[in-house]
Amino acid sequence: MTQLQIKNMVCPRCLTSVKGVFVEMEIAFDDIRLGEVGLAMPIDEAQKQELAQKLKTLGFELLDDKDHRMVNAIKTFLIEFVHYDKHHSNRKLSVALSEHLNKDYSQLSKTFSKIEGTTIEKYMQQQKIEKVKELLSYDEMTISEIAFKLNYSSTAHLSNQFKKVTGLSPTQYKKTTTQSRKSIDEL
Repeated sequence: MTQLQIKNMVCPRCLTSVKGVFVEMEIAFDDIRLGEVGLAMPIDEAQKQELAQKLKTLGFELLDDKDHRMVNAIKTFLIEFVHYDKHHSNRKLSVALSEHLNKDYSQLSKTFSKIEGTTIEKYMQQQKIEKVKELLSYDEMTISEIAFKLNYSSTAHLSNQFKKVTGLSPTQYKKTTTQSRKSIDEL
């Protein structure tokens, strides 16, 4: 099965949008997951170009370069890990990521930093802070429950990291009326 990787495909609505393009173009696929599409049969270069153009109009990018595909796979893993409760375990993130992508973590880290201009850890931190903002806005969990859910070592660690990134404590953020959350693909 041929796999296509698609940048910025990070949420369930993205899946629906991308699926619509494939259906419209009558390109057979086996499955569509965050960041990738499994094709039922290979497509020719003309179809690939047309697909890339249609995806681009929706804000997605078809990835051909090996390093960009790897970075996309890393981002997809981290987004699923933080926002969709997938891949959770007691293992360290570096071990889980290495096992998932079957690559040495130092190679993943170097490639990610080269392409993105930031580290995997900082990207993961941004994802976690956005998830904290989301959970705070629902007002259904305490800060300590959020810290536990997102595997922070303590409530104080979550609060310190949150304040470093946003300039506000979680409590201050919760009280503000202009809570500014970023969409996953903006991180």
